[in-house]
Amino acid sequence: MVDVFAISTDLTIFLISTFCGILAFLITRITMPRLIKRLEKANIIGKDIHKISKPIVAEMGGIGILFGFIIGIFTGIYLYPPLTFQLSIVLLVILLVGIIGMVDDLLTLSSKEKFILLFLAGMPLIWIAPPNVGLLYIIAIPIALSIVANLTNMLAGLNGIESGLGVIAMTSLTISCIILGKYDVAIISMAMLGSLIAFLLYNKYPSNVFPGDTGTLIIGAAIAAIAFIGRVKLIAFIILLPNIIDACIKFFSAGVMERQQHTPTQVNNEGKLIIPDQGFKSLIRLVLRKPISEKEAVRIIWGIGIVFGLLGIIVAVIMPNIIGNATLAQFIKYKDLLYYVFSF
Repeated sequence: MVDVFAISTDLTIFLISTFCGILAFLITRITMPRLIKRLEKANIIGKDIHKISKPIVAEMGGIGILFGFIIGIFTGIYLYPPLTFQLSIVLLVILLVGIIGMVDDLLTLSSKEKFILLFLAGMPLIWIAPPNVGLLYIIAIPIALSIVANLTNMLAGLNGIESGLGVIAMTSLTISCIILGKYDVAIISMAMLGSLIAFLLYNKYPSNVFPGDTGTLIIGAAIAAIAFIGRVKLIAFIILLPNIIDACIKFFSAGVMERQQHTPTQVNNEGKLIIPDQGFKSLIRLVLRKPISEKEAVRIIWGIGIVFGLLGIIVAVIMPNIIGNATLAQFIKYKDLLYYVFSF
């Protein structure tokens, strides 16, 4: 028998989520021009080193993403009070991560400092963990948030690459959660998606503003929050594979490095990107086996992101059948058992 009440509730949350996403888009879209001028006036700027002219561009534009997201989540809390606690926790975490990003943009934190601070910022998510989980699962939440936030911060540096990959990830997560009926996290994903789309209008080539760590860290934090709250960790992992691959290539080629030690990608006299003679390897530099324009490089990376985003959606489609398979269901049972190994 069809549960009319459940369908009505899901439809209500979906419509509210859509409204929150649209509102977040409008807020960020309206905010960005004024924010860019303010950042330039405050001398919060940087050189776009991947262009021959080295134009000056406003930094720390992720504040605009954060602002749109905050308004979107507050609207979701107002329109659907049953999710107040859950959305408030996510909002607190994203705000804390955003503040860490601002500090990093202004003062430049070390990798160790950033990891520890992001771990602490992710701890409030423990309050909305599933009931009766063990210590292993609880500790994994802030660790995962710190790792994922750093992953989205690492695959960066070209016009629109971070915000574009964020749009792809949030679109895939939103569609996947809707397919799986996890409407309770749709407000989070749509609010971030709306903000990122608006920001991308100013961050795409040729960029008028850079997100800074303020923007890149909150993208990863939002993905981690959705993964744990919506219990779509496998899908989030698949969507993040471009970032994971990039991080692995960098680590195995150069180990753990501070950003000051990085040798940036260079631009030749034709305005095309080239790999420096020395330095670490990365996903972007694998794409640059021959000189290509910045716009082309970004489109290729976006294409890779879209492939894994579609793969995540496919997994969401077939997941109910996977769970119904006896052998795989037994495997999932053992996996879940690990979460309770160290239960209190």
